Amino acid sequence: MPRITLPDGSSREIQTGATVADVADMIGPRLARSAIGGKIDGEVVDLGSPLTRDCQIKILTPSVDDADSLHLLRHSCAHIMAEAICSLFPETKLVYGPPVENGFYYDVDLDRPLTPEDFAAIEARMAEIIKADRPFVRYEMDRDEGMRKLQAEGNRYKIDNAERAEGKLSFYVTGERSDSAFEDLCRGPHVPSTGRIGAFKVMQVSGAYYRGDQKEKQLQRIYGTAWPTKKDLEAHLFRLEEARKRDHRVLGKQLGIFSIHEEIGPGLIHWHPRGGMIRHLVENFWKDEHLKRGYDIVFTPHIASERIYRRSGHLEKYGDMMYSPMDIDGLNYYLKPMNCPGHYMIYLSDIRSYRDLPIRMCELGTVYRYEPSGTLHGMLRVRGFTQDDAHTFCTPEQLGQELDMLLELMDLMMRTFGYQYKAYLATRPEKYLGTLQEWERATNELQMAMERRGLAFEVDEGGGVFYAPKIDIKLIDSMGREWQGPTIQVDLQAAKRFEITYVGADNAPHETIIIHRTVLGSMERFIGGLIEHYGGAFPMWLAPVQILLASVSEKSADYAREVLARLKAAGLRTRLDVSHEKIGPKKHAARQEKIPYILVVGEKEAAEGTVNVNDRSGKSLGNQAVDAFIAHCRKLVAERALEPGA
Repeated sequence: MPRITLPDGSSREIQTGATVADVADMIGPRLARSAIGGKIDGEVVDLGSPLTRDCQIKILTPSVDDADSLHLLRHSCAHIMAEAICSLFPETKLVYGPPVENGFYYDVDLDRPLTPEDFAAIEARMAEIIKADRPFVRYEMDRDEGMRKLQAEGNRYKIDNAERAEGKLSFYVTGERSDSAFEDLCRGPHVPSTGRIGAFKVMQVSGAYYRGDQKEKQLQRIYGTAWPTKKDLEAHLFRLEEARKRDHRVLGKQLGIFSIHEEIGPGLIHWHPRGGMIRHLVENFWKDEHLKRGYDIVFTPHIASERIYRRSGHLEKYGDMMYSPMDIDGLNYYLKPMNCPGHYMIYLSDIRSYRDLPIRMCELGTVYRYEPSGTLHGMLRVRGFTQDDAHTFCTPEQLGQELDMLLELMDLMMRTFGYQYKAYLATRPEKYLGTLQEWERATNELQMAMERRGLAFEVDEGGGVFYAPKIDIKLIDSMGREWQGPTIQVDLQAAKRFEITYVGADNAPHETIIIHRTVLGSMERFIGGLIEHYGGAFPMWLAPVQILLASVSEKSADYAREVLARLKAAGLRTRLDVSHEKIGPKKHAARQEKIPYILVVGEKEAAEGTVNVNDRSGKSLGNQAVDAFIAHCRKLVAERALEPGA
């Protein structure tokens, strides 16, 4: 009899052939009523899946905090949407419909263009299907029989999908199997019945080429979202609205931070003075913290010959993202897509002893990578960007302490900008270079470093790159969204390819350990993310304009100029407005620009030697002595406080 182990660590024997649903019944009727699926040894399965061996099992119930249950819910809702579309537009050919972050989509081949005006009809039909509470029924066919069935139906997309699958073909019927029942080729799993879908909404439609091939017919991709409850859906829609308000492309233009010009080229960022100031402040902070930790700042050329990229392997592995070469003196040169090879050459410019190590190099280096035009997205996905690359060259004995320092630096950076984060240990992928022993040693070092720090992490099985295991950090912004953040890799191939060694105490050469890491990523993506994280309201130390100083009338203009001189002498970025505009519109304009403080001076303030202080939310902080206000601001800047009044 199989023995199952539950998440609480308890275990028990069950009858051979019992299903996940039987386990839910065994645990209790309340769980059985809410169960929508299970997880057996890490694999999400239907409630009807039989248990034939000893295993670990988890019963899945609808929850916004459980990615597996959301996956089940959304995959099932994609089928319901597909059925609704097919019933409304019978000529539809289905392609595939996977869950994605926060929702799902289904690609369809339909000559009639779907528009947002069709969404209400689709949603109404979906509601009918859900109300009917028909079961999702799985059945399988031997491969040959299944292929004959699909060929008879004549959907080329389903035939293509089946040809790519292995083993038996599985289908899901919504309700009892019959000639009129809706069914779809699918691996599953699904919730037990359509009535288990909580709240849903059809969101948008866009174009998509089949398998991303522009030579194929353009399909229609219909996006939807599904959540356990109506309250969860409403919360999601609220977050989307907030995200729309915080869109860095809109705020970037409104606040004068950046622009993109087709005449120059898509995906190439122009930093305006305010954006330039924000970037300058971020980069100076980054440089200061690296210098404190013994890094050397280096600079490498923007172009390099193909010889270096053949040696590094980048031309072979990433040639499709590199721009076409330039012929210089009969040799191909490329715009650099990464900074790493230049750092290796600096290391190789001299003989290195174990006494010289560790050597730490960092560079804010601009690189260029081809991104298809359809993937470009403001500052977040670009073709030219400045990467905060760094490499540590060390001995095996020094690896642990270097990783400790990197995790401390990463944590400082995240806390300073107000991000929470999650850590992942990305392990050896299916295809890799190097020996198992090397991978095990490097992976263990990364894991032990996180454990020494007390940093909770999840294991991302097979998530490493082919040359290195890594620590991946996902930032969590003010709206709860995750962003790709810092990464720390123990490179297992670069030292071999470039023969990077040091002379040990035994006077013999030894392979150098190379740590590749970035703590911010690209300046473009990081600052684009900051715009959305702060909603454009940058904290005092990062605000390109920290103070607007406005006079009430011409009578107080001279006093305003005196205060301006004192504020600027204190290093505070201040703009003066002594125009004839009324004070209300002046304050409103400053709030629209999200300037942290608005100082108003009139005849009363001039007589008292004070300023009337308002923050960007519209709150009045009363009259304050100029020196006291300056001291307060300088404290906020020195502490890198996240809020103006912190």
